[in-house]
Amino acid sequence: MKRVVVGTAGHIDHGKTSLVRALTGIDTDRLREEKRRGITVELGFAHLALPGGTVAGVVDVPGHERFVRAMAAGAGGIDIVVLVVAADEGVMPQTREHLDICRLLGVPRGLVAVTKSDLLPGLGADWLPLLEQDVREATKGTFLEGAPVLPVSSATREGLEGLVAEI
Repeated sequence: MKRVVVGTAGHIDHGKTSLVRALTGIDTDRLREEKRRGITVELGFAHLALPGGTVAGVVDVPGHERFVRAMAAGAGGIDIVVLVVAADEGVMPQTREHLDICRLLGVPRGLVAVTKSDLLPGLGADWLPLLEQDVREATKGTFLEGAPVLPVSSATREGLEGLVAEI
């Protein structure tokens, strides 16, 4: 059986843990403090069956700048990263920081998940192309340059099948 390690990366509150939960059915926030604060503090782990029989180990990392050490520790063994960018906020400081960490640690490939895509209709028809341009500028010259940018929603499950297929 082929195995791969998939990791999340991205700014706090952009939906990394919700995306992992929607994909795997596993809530990677297991600590009382994480539940109380509504943010990931420690690395979380899940598994995901991929088409073709591959099993993905999923590493969910904290997005808050105070927990960047935990993020770096989790990114160390990643085969593919899912850079998470919230549709309503776009590229933020920890998005860039996490991308830099992944690049420095030699993560070989990845893709971009535009989470909270169910909010896109309320943001206007021009919003998604602007967001995609922002992502392309942030990833230019990195291993994610030209990577797929996939709108997904953990709330409606829209786009999740395409994300799994791309992984």
